[in-house]
Amino acid sequence: MILDGKAVSEKRLELLKEEIEESGLYPRLATIIVGEDPGSKLYVRMKHRACERVGIGSVGIELPEDASTERVLEAVTRLNNDPDINGILVQLPLPSRIDTTRVIDAVAPGKDVDGFHPCNLGRLLAGNPVFAPCTPQGIMTILEEYKIPTAGQRAVVVGRSIDVGRPMAVLLLNADATVTICHSKTKNLEDEMRSADILISAVGRAKFVGPEMVKEGATVIDVGINYDEQGKLCGDVDFDAVKERAGAITPVPGGVGPMTIATLMENTFRAAKLRTCYNNTAP
Repeated sequence: MILDGKAVSEKRLELLKEEIEESGLYPRLATIIVGEDPGSKLYVRMKHRACERVGIGSVGIELPEDASTERVLEAVTRLNNDPDINGILVQLPLPSRIDTTRVIDAVAPGKDVDGFHPCNLGRLLAGNPVFAPCTPQGIMTILEEYKIPTAGQRAVVVGRSIDVGRPMAVLLLNADATVTICHSKTKNLEDEMRSADILISAVGRAKFVGPEMVKEGATVIDVGINYDEQGKLCGDVDFDAVKERAGAITPVPGGVGPMTIATLMENTFRAAKLRTCYNNTAP
């Protein structure tokens, strides 16, 4: 079974558009991008197009490549204090000389629609999330949409990043899966991966996951965005080989990526609904 994230995202966006229209609210999302990285600029454009589609207003702040950490923090502070802005997204990665941790920590928790602020990550870990990071939450939506059970299942997450791997593990744990996180120091990595009923790869290595690493009938979720030797977009998973062994699998493109943007839209609308009852001031 091919897990069509694009189709799921289309369905969710249409439902969200209707909900926003009926709510009488006018959510607004602000993005901050530093520099001229083509990939980052493309992702930001896609997010603004999604906003337009569902009825979310959007504002884009573009800072030059040589912008300092303080200048980025000033932009974040202005948006924190703007009552018309419900969600703030700082496009990552930032240039290496910018203190990314300070920037993320400066975003008001109630406007942190990326779900990266320590307050939101803490609430996720406590099992009471307000905003979960968009990619892991989008994966959970795909699993729910295709009625793939998580309770009692053995889930293996390969990758321990703060934006995907770690929150993914917590979301699965909150959904009653038995979870293992693997990384570069994991011993017997292939054995761990072969034990998974649900295998999620977020390592950023083209076609890293082969069929020998996958349990027969497992659900395989590919978070990777890579390019192969021919310059063709691909994921972490050798899709053509693994699909013959997996019970369900996400493609790249058209799998996890569209759900990340759909979840961002949902988080932004949630922020608009919660603005009167959730603290929008950074600690």
